[in-house]
Amino acid sequence: MEKIFRVVAFLEGVSYLLLLFVAVPIKYFGDDPQYVKMLGMPHGLLFVGYVILAFLLKNDYKWNNKTFFIVLIASVLPFGTFYVDKKYLKKA
Repeated sequence: MEKIFRVVAFLEGVSYLLLLFVAVPIKYFGDDPQYVKMLGMPHGLLFVGYVILAFLLKNDYKWNNKTFFIVLIASVLPFGTFYVDKKYLKKA
C-alpha cells in the first residue's frame, strides 16, 4: 500500500500544481473555465485518496501526531506532497 500512497501523493501534487499554475490563470486571465473543470475532479479524487491513504498508513509509518499533521497539511500546499515523499516516505 506504500507504493500506492507514493503514486497518489505524486499525482495529487502534480494535479494541484497544474490546477493552480495552469488552469486557474487560464480561467481568470483567459476567461476559459474549461481547464479548471477538467482538472478539478481528478484533483479532488486524488486529494481524498491521499488523505484516506495517509490515515490508513499512519501506524505503518509510525507517524506521531505532529508528523501526521504535516503529512495532511502538505496536501493543501503547493509542492507539499513532494516534500512528504522525500522526507517521510522514502525508506532507508
